[in-house]
Amino acid sequence: MPTYKLYAPEASFRAFSTLIAAEYNGVSIDVSTDLAAASKSPVGKLPLLELPDGSTIFSSHAMARFIAGIRRDTGLIGATLTETAAIDAWMDWAAQDLELPSCVWFYPVAGYMPFNSAAYEKAKADLGKGLELLDNHLLDKTYLVNHQITLADIVVASTLLYPFKLVADKNYLKPYANVVRWFQTCVNQPEFQQVVGQVTLCKTELLAPGQDAAAKGGGKGGAQKPKEGGKKEKKKEEKKKEEEAPPEPAPEKKADHPYKIMDKDSPSPFNMDAWKKKYSNAASYEEAMNYFWENFDPEGYSIWLQVYNHQEENTKVFMTSNAVGGFQQRTDEIRRWAFGVMDVLGTEDTLLEIKGIWLLRGDTVEHMINANDDANWYTWTMLAGKGKPLTDEVKAQVHAYWCSETELEGKQIQDSKVFK
Repeated sequence: MPTYKLYAPEASFRAFSTLIAAEYNGVSIDVSTDLAAASKSPVGKLPLLELPDGSTIFSSHAMARFIAGIRRDTGLIGATLTETAAIDAWMDWAAQDLELPSCVWFYPVAGYMPFNSAAYEKAKADLGKGLELLDNHLLDKTYLVNHQITLADIVVASTLLYPFKLVADKNYLKPYANVVRWFQTCVNQPEFQQVVGQVTLCKTELLAPGQDAAAKGGGKGGAQKPKEGGKKEKKKEEKKKEEEAPPEPAPEKKADHPYKIMDKDSPSPFNMDAWKKKYSNAASYEEAMNYFWENFDPEGYSIWLQVYNHQEENTKVFMTSNAVGGFQQRTDEIRRWAFGVMDVLGTEDTLLEIKGIWLLRGDTVEHMINANDDANWYTWTMLAGKGKPLTDEVKAQVHAYWCSETELEGKQIQDSKVFK
């Protein structure tokens, strides 16, 4: 079977449906994140599918339909004209009713657009309307169209993937149990996991930069000042009610983070902020690492090797890179006390591996695991810290992980992401 080439931005959800359909149909697709390939498209945008004869197909749904239609026996595009029309209808509905609110909600978190409070509230409400419709449809159905996964399920699930992973927490999804059941059925299929990996539903909504201030009443979303005037009797009634009303209980003080307590009880001379600035701004890696070893405090901090437990799941570079980015994003709670570099090593033809080395406050990885459930999918090995003397071998290993740009441990570095 010929090989196709898909050009798409890194980790673009608009590429997922084509790649998942290819897994079901046994179609070979090479993925490129070369943005310059947009010049090959008549509309100047990605994603773009290049056929073996050099011709191209643009539009994510057109590409997915093409790949899904290569084999009729897999049922992705339906067995009858009626089923095919129904599949197309759900795909069109997803583009019209789900894609826009989904993107407006998770794009600020992913750094693709600035946060806007009014747009955020409208996106959540609009997506909720779409999910309510979808939930009602799935009340007595396993899949959207017939009794198997079709391109309709692939496209709609791909559209919802990032919102469900990043921002739509369990409280938001609670009214849509049928949607959650259907979504988890889809993403746990081997063909889905070959493209998107293990999908963990969002537990706590990730917030975009600036969202905290808006949530606390800043900007246009704040409470409006009541107008002056009104009848005196009404004011008297309101005052009486205020006097009669029992006092509100004092809000419980939120417990300090264990790292914050550690900073108070056992302060460290190592300055994490200063180290991150040095790493970012030093003239060379050598200068940065010299600074680090001169200031490293093994009593207050520890160095950890991180290795993914399921490397065989990493089949596509851009999806593996996306998994690394997602991991670091979900570690934001401990950003003040952590630094790390994670690499995607190897090739799609051999084996893709996720490995990293982290600097963590204290002498345990427990707080990392508490902050980010995904940390349970990794093996953590202390390299240096309290009770673990620093060796020249470990110094060389840390230098390699934090400074290498093209090759590490004899393997090609496909991507490297710094948590700082």
